Amino acid sequence: MTQAPPRLSRRLLQRAPILVILALGLLALVLFRDWLSFDRLAENRSALLALRDQHYLLASVAFLVTYTLVVTLSIPGAIVLSLTGGFLFGLFPGLLYNAAAATTGAVTVFAAARAGFGRDVAEGIDQRGGALARLAQSLRENELWVLLTMRLIPVVPFFLANLAAATVGVRLRTFALTTFIGILPAGYIYTQLGAGLGEVFARGERPNLSILAQPSFLWPLLALALLSLLPLLLKLRK
Repeated sequence: MTQAPPRLSRRLLQRAPILVILALGLLALVLFRDWLSFDRLAENRSALLALRDQHYLLASVAFLVTYTLVVTLSIPGAIVLSLTGGFLFGLFPGLLYNAAAATTGAVTVFAAARAGFGRDVAEGIDQRGGALARLAQSLRENELWVLLTMRLIPVVPFFLANLAAATVGVRLRTFALTTFIGILPAGYIYTQLGAGLGEVFARGERPNLSILAQPSFLWPLLALALLSLLPLLLKLRK
């Protein structure tokens, strides 16, 4: 029986984590597409509150694990979970739970993608040279400010941003730090809204997320993003 070459086996082993994440993500998208919703949260709010009151540590761990899996597998409903964090645990430690779980999920995807194909893509870009290689090098040199701005203004979908960062060779430590810090401002808003869900559910209403598009919420985020870009702009000017 012919054995696979060691190099091929090593490559398959390196790609296994990201392939598993993608496969489970597709499966979860089919099975749990409507699993995370405001209606489900409203229906189960009494049971969730009872679990939190009777087994606080278990509820905390279960929430962190669930949120991390949702982010890792890119299951729709992360906003609902952010609100749930505020609803169950208040602004603090709800905000900390939300940010920690989202960061852990993002780092998991980043590490799996970098090991699976990110390093090969980055090396291929550098070897080919040209404008794309210069762009990748510029991103690596300014990765702190670029990644932080990308998190503060989430124009790129969260999952795709994780994959993109893995293909340009940014450092894991910088990626984790900018992800955690960058999602805190918006996370604060979601968690604060979640902390007031009890009164919303008591009135038989649904949370009104349209206020997130109001200038009073958008301008502070844009201001923080511009502030994070300031060192990069000064460097480019210099």
